[in-house]
Amino acid sequence: MDAQLTNAEQARAWRGPASATWVDNTERHDRVLAPYLAAVVEAAELSATDRVLDVGCGTGALTRTTARLAADGQATGVDRSDEMVAAARDITDAEGPLNADFIEADAETYAFPAGEFDTMVSRFGTLYFDDPVAAFANLHGALRPGGRLAFSCWQSLATNDWLRVPLEAAAADLGAADATGSAGPAFSLAEPDRVRQVLGDAGFQDVELAAVDAPLPLGSVDDTLTYVAGGETARRLFAGHEPAAVERALAAMRAALEPLAEPDGVRLTSRAWLVTAHA
Repeated sequence: MDAQLTNAEQARAWRGPASATWVDNTERHDRVLAPYLAAVVEAAELSATDRVLDVGCGTGALTRTTARLAADGQATGVDRSDEMVAAARDITDAEGPLNADFIEADAETYAFPAGEFDTMVSRFGTLYFDDPVAAFANLHGALRPGGRLAFSCWQSLATNDWLRVPLEAAAADLGAADATGSAGPAFSLAEPDRVRQVLGDAGFQDVELAAVDAPLPLGSVDDTLTYVAGGETARRLFAGHEPAAVERALAAMRAALEPLAEPDGVRLTSRAWLVTAHA
């Protein structure tokens, strides 16, 4: 796995193609990742008056969901991408709820008021920190004593066929040994011992991990190819290759996906950790 990107590099990445792709595919992301949003919400055990922080909120689906459940409280989403925060605000202005708001900031370094939140949640938004211990320590300080943390993070690339199958086909076509070298920050919390150490060093207690398996409804082969090829992990694999080589790799991805398409589209397995802890 490549070294973790610095905060500045992550910020540039999420203000470029990664952010634009996510915003353009908001509906698809939310549909595909719906099982994990539901798992995080259930694990958060929200009350009606909770003050909730959604870390790495993207375009705000989890923020809005928790705001509706904490109807007498408040839900705040934080993300470093200006494009995604702008989209989150636009969607929320149109759909509600009124008790959801958003901050454009790096959750690793942002000066949250001490003890401001009762609960923190994240749907794959805690994977991109420069210094995970420092980031979670900063979040710990923003959580009231006894407050709850609940987030999802991917298990290894090898256990996530929705990404592994097309990436292995592309890697083979590009002459790479395998696809794991492009796994990058998306799988930075794949190892349970690392999760426990990071959260423990950041001050959290009662750290628990539960496996969540969900077949992802990726849509048609074209939809699946767009979704996977536009993601951060595929872009890392394609980096440095000529456009013609990338086109051949995309054709190899398509060839790997086509035999897996069912009448209702491509539906491949995924596996993540549901992590909970307390301040």
